[in-house]
Amino acid sequence: MSELTAARVYEAYDALMSGDLAKAEQYWDPAVRFLTPGHHPYAGWHEGLEAFVAFINKVHEVSGGTFTMDPVTVLVNDVDGYSVDVNRTYATRGHASSDSTSPFDRLEIEGLHLLKWENGRVVEGRGAIFGDGSTAFNMWWSPVNPDGTRTVV
Repeated sequence: MSELTAARVYEAYDALMSGDLAKAEQYWDPAVRFLTPGHHPYAGWHEGLEAFVAFINKVHEVSGGTFTMDPVTVLVNDVDGYSVDVNRTYATRGHASSDSTSPFDRLEIEGLHLLKWENGRVVEGRGAIFGDGSTAFNMWWSPVNPDGTRTVV
């Protein structure tokens, strides 16, 4: 097994955010399961790396490429194969004006990810969001037009 370090966790996220499945497979098991929190169409378990990468690509698509996850800190337990990372996430809907402050357009949340590692790769992950961030995440995934109608996700 590769040594689990904070640097390896950061590398895993960089590979995942690249959208490149082959690059992601260096850090994420092909059978990975990831639980996205919330009550929206993309909440729940993403089963397998292809499904998880498809979700990440969807986030990039609807955010017009603005999706950013900034790590605050990473804690690792190499013996038991776990990492926990605290992060801040930002995104603006691709169709939104740059000065919009609507929670349906702008996402600014803090949360954490609990990752289980085996043989140098993530086999399971769970996301959690702090405070009102869960409501903000649900609203961001449920955008509305100025007239109150829902936009296409």
